[in-house]
Amino acid sequence: MGQHKVTFLPHNRVVSVLEGESLIRAALQAGVHINASCGGEGVCAKCRVQVEKGSVSGGESDRFSDEETERGWHLACQSRIIGDVTVRVPVESAIDRTVFDKRFTPRRTASIRQMDFDSLKERGLFIPPVEKVYLELPTPDAQNNMPDVTRLVEHLKLKGNEHKLELTLAVIRTLPAIMREHDFKVTATLVRPVRDDGKTLITSVQSGDTTGQNYAIALDIGTTTIYAQLIDLTSGKCLGEAGDFNGQISYGEDVISRIIHAEKPEGLETLQKTVVTTINKVIGTIIKQAQVDRQNISTITMAGNTTMTQLLLAIDPRYLRRSPYVPASTLFPPFQASTIGIDLDEHVIALLYPAIASYVGGDIVAGIMGTGLYREEELTLFLDIGTNAEIVIGNKDWLACTACSAGPAFEGGGIEFGMRAAKGAIEDFSIDPVTYEPMLVTIGDVRPKGICGSGLINMVALMFEIGVINNRGKFNREHGTPRIRENKGIWEFVLAWKDDTQIDRDISLSEIDIDNLIRAKGAVYSGCMTLLEEVGLDMGTIERIILAGGFGSYIDLEKAMTIGLLPEIDPDRVIFIGNGSLMGARMSSLTNRIRKDVVEVTKKMTNFELSETPSYMDHYVAAMFIPHTEIEKFPGVKRRMKAWQELRADKP
Repeated sequence: MGQHKVTFLPHNRVVSVLEGESLIRAALQAGVHINASCGGEGVCAKCRVQVEKGSVSGGESDRFSDEETERGWHLACQSRIIGDVTVRVPVESAIDRTVFDKRFTPRRTASIRQMDFDSLKERGLFIPPVEKVYLELPTPDAQNNMPDVTRLVEHLKLKGNEHKLELTLAVIRTLPAIMREHDFKVTATLVRPVRDDGKTLITSVQSGDTTGQNYAIALDIGTTTIYAQLIDLTSGKCLGEAGDFNGQISYGEDVISRIIHAEKPEGLETLQKTVVTTINKVIGTIIKQAQVDRQNISTITMAGNTTMTQLLLAIDPRYLRRSPYVPASTLFPPFQASTIGIDLDEHVIALLYPAIASYVGGDIVAGIMGTGLYREEELTLFLDIGTNAEIVIGNKDWLACTACSAGPAFEGGGIEFGMRAAKGAIEDFSIDPVTYEPMLVTIGDVRPKGICGSGLINMVALMFEIGVINNRGKFNREHGTPRIRENKGIWEFVLAWKDDTQIDRDISLSEIDIDNLIRAKGAVYSGCMTLLEEVGLDMGTIERIILAGGFGSYIDLEKAMTIGLLPEIDPDRVIFIGNGSLMGARMSSLTNRIRKDVVEVTKKMTNFELSETPSYMDHYVAAMFIPHTEIEKFPGVKRRMKAWQELRADKP
């Protein structure tokens, strides 16, 4: 798909977007406000724009007269970009005071980094931990009647396998028949050792040459979701990808709830079986997508936080939430995936990322390994934001980490109309600084039914900048708009009237919702500041930020900094990696180097327990404002607020 330029008048904003994008999303990207309250479904008809040059696909409406249609009027939410186009935003959206619009800046999302497989090959690191070796063995006779196992092992040594070779009992049981099926032409599956003095494990022997059919599954075991990829270990390509909600959410949204449930009679067994059921469902989906034979899957590499890991392995997690917060283990040996109920053949070896501490688990270690942070010079702040926020600071020489409980606000929890990022969730937002009419865009371009994390951040940031709320998250009740109202003793802002929603009631944002967001963002920011302080650094020393997690690609970085979620830094120095846990799991399926490096990385990673660090609460209290009690820490926000004040002072 090509990119096309969209010019918005009278603002003279130009933005490049992919073909097929809607005009209303292009406007958001350009920082141009267009009134819209139905989320992009095309029913409110407030997003009228006039196409002056070029053309778009769709956007016609029976609400336009024939004359308006001839003059190029379209609904922005229904118009798809098919070429370069110039669009005029009408007076009802621009309110003929376009000077205000100049304060809205284009969206700045993090640059996306993906795993570079070609680079892995160029550096000679494409060495999967599980390989297949084809052998044409001499057939036995009276002069050469060595045992089948000896025949196999001796010829593997001739192929250059220097490590001690070891077979499983399951392989020995099937070996005689398999060797003779294709006249002693076989393919052996070998699990490479981590240490140079380790053993190579022979996990499977197949008749014939199956070296071109060697696959791995990379698995992220998240608190909320399970994601998996099926990887071709010959080409490095991803052949299938799928995800699903972790079935354990029925027993609690967060890890503490799960730990409490695990302490009940048969609770641990129930949670273990539940997560394995979800894993098997996702694995079945990707195998069907890729159309591969299960017997050619050689390994499954997994990563999850410490609680999820112990629940997966049916290890009692109760001591993870009790001081001094001790996990059962941080390192886990390779094991047969089938022994914990994963629906894969008996020969499939599971490789599990190690943890650091109770609340810094294998998912974060996987992210560090997958990004290569541990091998690079740049001093980096690594953030994985979800219900819990995990933070790592360091480079190739040292690493420090911590975790804090952010709460569920970023995933819609604790917000009256909050929801996860699903169809109908308000994911992007703008507001007219004079009329306070909103511009709502939802996932799926349908009528809104709730607010997801990225939408929540954007609306609170914009409301703060233009003075709809103050730094404590309280509404300015003097604004003459019916959208700010008192409802059962609680002040709120109506985002969408009930006729424009899917839920037949007004969707609003309340002061209680904003307070919950402030608490969540305060936990993340204060965690960063506390960790920096503990290692003797400040934000000025950080050279880049790496964001991991579900909604990092959708966050408007400037808005995240405006509310004080992220420390203020040049947006060009922020990188988004997506699901860092899954990235690390995939990387470990492709290179045995990570299995060797990860042990050393975990040894040099120093963990700080925030609950045991006195300065954390001081930082947290200071962060209970938008963006912070010390506005000097956010000079960009301070400048924008001053500019808004000056614009208002100049207006009659």
